[in-house]
Amino acid sequence: MPSVSQIADRQSRLAATVMALCLPSDVLLYLLLPMQPQAFGISLAQAGILLAANRLVRIVGYSQVVQFYARNGDRLTCMIAAGAAALCALGNATLSGFAWLLGLRLVWGLCFAAFNLSTQVMATHEPAGAARRSGRARALAAIGPMLALPLGAALSLWLGPRAIFFILAGTCTLGFFVARRLPQQPHALQAGGKRFKKPDSVAVWSFIEGVALDGLFIFGLSLQAQKVLGGDAMMIAGVLMGLRYLSELLLSPLGGWAAQRFGATAMLLVFSISSAVALSVFGNHWVIVGGAAVLVLRALQLPLVATLVAERNPGPARVQALASNAVWRDVGAGLGPLLAGVLLPITSAPWVFGVAGLAIALSALACQRKANPA
Repeated sequence: MPSVSQIADRQSRLAATVMALCLPSDVLLYLLLPMQPQAFGISLAQAGILLAANRLVRIVGYSQVVQFYARNGDRLTCMIAAGAAALCALGNATLSGFAWLLGLRLVWGLCFAAFNLSTQVMATHEPAGAARRSGRARALAAIGPMLALPLGAALSLWLGPRAIFFILAGTCTLGFFVARRLPQQPHALQAGGKRFKKPDSVAVWSFIEGVALDGLFIFGLSLQAQKVLGGDAMMIAGVLMGLRYLSELLLSPLGGWAAQRFGATAMLLVFSISSAVALSVFGNHWVIVGGAAVLVLRALQLPLVATLVAERNPGPARVQALASNAVWRDVGAGLGPLLAGVLLPITSAPWVFGVAGLAIALSALACQRKANPA
């Protein structure tokens, strides 16, 4: 008979596999919409709005997803989300125009909320080994985007940017069948929990991390790739974005192991200060060295957050706390590209990335003080 830990490992793997199968239908849009907006019947400005829409809907809709998830469990929630993701992929393959695509992006945003919540809750369901499972779940979920981005870039040059989404609708359908193996038990929520509340130190760190690494850095990396690397922009961008997920695949388990061995708060501080240094190096035109270091450190940090949130919000408070933290990350990740678009053309890169790195380090120090009050 399998142990409690083995059951938790299996359920975490299943949730991460569903996410790995469905996520490529989203991430390829970040490659294709900005480069070929005319193929989708939209302008470049509308492409930017569409790429932000899925995050905006999660900010206002996460609480409804949490309530549905808590009542109905992982199986039904993820089956519905995977089915809806398949329909979104079909829509991306066949529909044109801003209004249609905006509707698809809003639906996908809620689907991602369900996948992300299930992956984090399943990884932290059993406290023993939660950091290790979080790292492995992050790595497994990264496999889909890592493979899909360079392959999708190549196929789009051959077949055009729309045909790939027929294939991705099929992978989402596979995710639907994997979701049928998830547990169907509901999850308890904290009684009387507030829908909106002041962010704690971990949520503040997640917000700043979203601004700096998911926004400013990714935007800056794209600009530098266009300026420095040359060649076929589509393939280069696809490979670079794929390398982001490859680093998660290879290094997130290591981050989970480090958190299990040395403590999540301590490792968050170490990796955040290191990220501040790496961002400063990146901003000072050491693009390859600094960029590679940031990607490595970002992957190492990813499994720490769910572990910290679960440690500080045990029992029924855990599900809502994980969702709230994800919302703050989304707010930061949505704000980051907007700041980058305003600041980088008029402000020196060393200043922008230096300040962003300092903010990450200071927020990590705040997490450390909260964990070890004087």
